[in-house]
Amino acid sequence: MGSNTSEAHPIIANRMKKAVKSGMKMIVIDPRKIDMVKSAHRHLPLHVGTDIALMNSMIHVIIKEQLYDPAFIEKYTNDFDRLKEMTEMYTPGYAASITGLSAQDIIDTAREYATADKAMIAYTLGITEHHCGVNNVFDVANLALLTGHIGKEGSGIMPLRGQNNVQGAGDMGCLPNQLPGAVSLTNNEYRSRFEKAWNVEINPIAGDTQTRTFERMEREEVKALYVIGENPLMADVHMNHTKNLLEKLDLLIVQDIFLTETAQLADVVLPARSWGEVEGTYTNTDRRIQRVRQAVTPHPNTKDDWEILCDLSTRLGYPMSYQNSEEIWDELRSLAWEMYGGMPYSRLDKEYSLHYPCPDESHPGTFILHTRFHEQNETNTTSPFVPVTFTKPLELPDEAYPYTLTTGRRYESYNTHSQTRFYASGVKIKQTEESLDIHPDDAEKLGIETGDVVEVSSRRGSLTVKAKVTDQVAPGLVFMSFHFSDVPTNVLTLNEYDPISGTAEFKACAVNITPIKA
Repeated sequence: MGSNTSEAHPIIANRMKKAVKSGMKMIVIDPRKIDMVKSAHRHLPLHVGTDIALMNSMIHVIIKEQLYDPAFIEKYTNDFDRLKEMTEMYTPGYAASITGLSAQDIIDTAREYATADKAMIAYTLGITEHHCGVNNVFDVANLALLTGHIGKEGSGIMPLRGQNNVQGAGDMGCLPNQLPGAVSLTNNEYRSRFEKAWNVEINPIAGDTQTRTFERMEREEVKALYVIGENPLMADVHMNHTKNLLEKLDLLIVQDIFLTETAQLADVVLPARSWGEVEGTYTNTDRRIQRVRQAVTPHPNTKDDWEILCDLSTRLGYPMSYQNSEEIWDELRSLAWEMYGGMPYSRLDKEYSLHYPCPDESHPGTFILHTRFHEQNETNTTSPFVPVTFTKPLELPDEAYPYTLTTGRRYESYNTHSQTRFYASGVKIKQTEESLDIHPDDAEKLGIETGDVVEVSSRRGSLTVKAKVTDQVAPGLVFMSFHFSDVPTNVLTLNEYDPISGTAEFKACAVNITPIKA
């Protein structure tokens, strides 16, 4: 669901395709006819932003047809009656009227998922980058809990991470509400470990998300911003608004390996090192921790990210004098031992990788989480259902802006393109410039063909781009990535956010398209 896997996560996509050839049945739920559809048993091309209506209808079918295990529900979950009540109205016919799917496809998908011996839901930004992204994720969990497809091999929920160490960054304390080891700041016992080790008092109140930080910048409550390994000018919605906020700051510091569009606005740029120049660890999408080893001599006049942070901390009055990455890792292992205690570099070197939690060196690592759901003697371990309701995208097409723009990634250019725009000679590139992907029916109405230049405008901005006529998108839907700085797609996108996570509504905004005559 909501995952253009072959372009955004090609290694995982290859494994999925290989599994299909071995008999696995794959269902693709995506508004676009992405490449994964070629390997799919069924494609559900739902309207953008209608995922909850679909999932609630699947839950409705599973409950009505009693395709769940009442004993599992009784023993391991709570609030089932609330879920049943909330999804009562989401009949397949009603959901079909919202999603644009056939009622029979919804019924067949619900039956196949519920009755499968093993089933997994893989999702990514197509689920989370909505004003209701958190509710989308809750409903994914509702489906898995209802059917018992969790905590056993070959089953579960697989949120695919957008970059190679997103999971690791969050686990190390980069989330504003968590300490290293992915434990809440409000956990007094756990927080005190770090306070004693670091001889500081840690604020137990969660920090701001990026979204709320930008809101505080707008109110002039935040005067300085320190950006590490991120390019918000290109990546964030409503680009003109973001640029204005960055330019108003008293101080903008950017720490990166390239002079990104954000770095070009900075007062100070701190040159860091790339993945091939450093030592450390990565945590991938399935909690697998692997060692990173220096492959090339670092570029002159650069430093590891941790060295830069230590130098700054020391100059600001808190001396930090680690000698290498391993010393930092060992400190983490001693403090967050429940997660990492059994993973010294020597063991990672010998065994190649380990899955956390791994509390001591005799522990094999935890390959599958939540196995307690299927252990016979486990008691008092329940998970609540969180019923949610469908809400429409915040900006729907109308007479002035009759098309829906959805955004995403393209295969070679990788996120904001800062690491991949300077290709080595001899590398064959499939897409060297941005395009507006548009359905043949819409192209015919507008009188345009592939390669024609069009103006795309929203209530927030406009840009020019070449059209690409393709049936990969449905009529009324257009697609662009946000990789190319000469076509800044995020001048168009909507400045609205999920109220819980702060994630922006990247996946749906209304636009108009005007052909530009030669």
